[in-house]
Amino acid sequence: MRFLHSMIRVRDLDGALDFFCTQLGLKEVRRRDSERGRFTLVFLETGADGDAAQIELTYNWDQDEPYTVGRNFGHLAFEVDDIYATCAKLQEAGTTIVRPPRDGRMAFVRSPDQISVELLQKGDAKEPAEPWASMPSVGEW
Repeated sequence: MRFLHSMIRVRDLDGALDFFCTQLGLKEVRRRDSERGRFTLVFLETGADGDAAQIELTYNWDQDEPYTVGRNFGHLAFEVDDIYATCAKLQEAGTTIVRPPRDGRMAFVRSPDQISVELLQKGDAKEPAEPWASMPSVGEW
């Protein structure tokens, strides 16, 4: 058995692609439009050697209302080379850091569709540093 992908539904495909590709650095590897089913599927991956896991973004063309969001979904998790640089890049792009990397190890952000995304420092935790060490958490993750 092997893990294939996690699927999340998005209302704003362009906004989701900006978040996951432009801000987080994932790559679009496959797209499928279904005129009959009135949906688009976009598959994303990290592009890292040996990492075949994917995220499937499902965009239902006729979805007008927001999808219900609950913590029971869990989250997507990504290992990053520099947690502080990653959070700074996301923050500069307008993403709220809902759980800052106060410990130099872990942070949480949310996609435009409110999907929790965990960021974990590769290897050992970094030394706690400002502005992250004293930044409070906001909202849920």
